[in-house]
Amino acid sequence: MTSQRHSDDALLDAARDCVVEVGVRRTTLTDIAKRAGVSRMTLYRRFPDVRTLVRTLMTREFGALLRRVEEPGPDGANARECLVGRTIAGIRLLAADPLMRRVLDLDAELMLPYLVQRLGSTQRLVEEFLLGQIEAGHADGSIRPGDSAAQARLVLLTAQSMVLSIRPATADLDFDALLAELAGFLDAALS
Repeated sequence: MTSQRHSDDALLDAARDCVVEVGVRRTTLTDIAKRAGVSRMTLYRRFPDVRTLVRTLMTREFGALLRRVEEPGPDGANARECLVGRTIAGIRLLAADPLMRRVLDLDAELMLPYLVQRLGSTQRLVEEFLLGQIEAGHADGSIRPGDSAAQARLVLLTAQSMVLSIRPATADLDFDALLAELAGFLDAALS
């Protein structure tokens, strides 16, 4: 099982490198297999197409990002303060992430179904994380009472819109100033 996991990680690493280099549409399973040093059949057995591989890659990358922002907040911070801080930290990480930047720069239309038709597995992963944060805020009284699932969904959609709109949002405004306003907006909305 360890070798299978290592193999999957090597394949996903190769896919990430290819997507960062040429984008999703120009990435082929053949290119990924070559970069990973495996046969095409090995890759095809695990991932039938590039879209499946990229979805798996994005889920892995977002999971790692969530683990990074999940680190403990400042001493004495309540759950709302931690949620707001983690949301802003997550946006910063995504804005700087080469994979996310490349997908948005070259293949933004691939994100459209996840904006207008359905939530994807990556969005569900983030929403689950936010739901836990919201429930912790209800428990410590720092987040106003409400429907936890609805509150988590709105935080997800708000943060997602910032990530996806970074280029137009920062065309004439400072990124840090926007994030400071977003932090105040989220804090006030959840208080």
